[in-house]
Amino acid sequence: MKKVILCVFALCQFANFSYAQDDLLNMLDSAAGAEPKTHDKVTATFKTSKVINAQSTETVKKGTMDFRITHRFGNIGEESGGGIHSLYGWDAISDVRLAFDFGITDKLTIGIARSKRFEAIDGLVKWRFLEQTSDNHVPLSLVLYSDAALTPQDKDQLYSGTEGVEYKFAHRLSYCSQLIIARKFNWRFSMELLPTYQYRNFVKGFINANNGATETNGLISIGAAMRLKLTKRFAIIADGFYTISEYRTDNPSVAYFMPLSLGVEIETGGHVFHLDLTNAAGITENDFIPNTTDDWLQGGFKFGFNISRVFNISRNK
Repeated sequence: MKKVILCVFALCQFANFSYAQDDLLNMLDSAAGAEPKTHDKVTATFKTSKVINAQSTETVKKGTMDFRITHRFGNIGEESGGGIHSLYGWDAISDVRLAFDFGITDKLTIGIARSKRFEAIDGLVKWRFLEQTSDNHVPLSLVLYSDAALTPQDKDQLYSGTEGVEYKFAHRLSYCSQLIIARKFNWRFSMELLPTYQYRNFVKGFINANNGATETNGLISIGAAMRLKLTKRFAIIADGFYTISEYRTDNPSVAYFMPLSLGVEIETGGHVFHLDLTNAAGITENDFIPNTTDDWLQGGFKFGFNISRVFNISRNK
């Protein structure tokens, strides 16, 4: 824990140092008679529409389609079912997601995707309604994100572990909404916060024997993500979510953990690759926020990757 705190402190100090450098350069420009900055929009706060698990403030440009493949292997550590006999998780697949996001306008994106876990089909809407400016007239970027997921899996799987539940189609649906608050501090460092509300139409109503808390349909969580560029085409990325849930606190039946992810971002032409390690088996918010049960300290982290390719589908030049 001390090492984690030191790393976070070092990143913050680095960001502050770089930000101070930018301010100094701006002062020198002013002294030299350079033109004052206007309300230019800050671009490329993040490189793609997702950091690792977390959504970013980026939207797909009008008339383009972002085709994204996200792959998550099995646990690496032997204590969590990995080890040499599973080739450290490469023999297993925790989840795969194929996604198609479309730019209705430069600030409005819609998308549809299919995931392996729970056979989930989800649709999303993402709207960037406030943009940071280079002169700090607007200091932050704000984005609204909403996702709805449907699981078409068999009823036996849907109601596994419960008895006497009357089937309803609505039980297959879950929803997630986020406000994404981001700032690009300088060309190297960007950070965001993601207050999140999730609602699942059906939960199995299990009880935490330690505190008597029951699983709830609605969950509130807070996410954070960052991007640190080291070169023009290479960056370190990370994100994590903390869920407010008494049911998940010291649960003796199922141990729940914060989904935490760390990775690198590589840009090559029209492709952007993310190589990451995460303890989350699921890829969508409707899955990884309530269902992360693997512990980093027990080797419960998985190798994964994201590949993003943008296509121009508009006839307009």
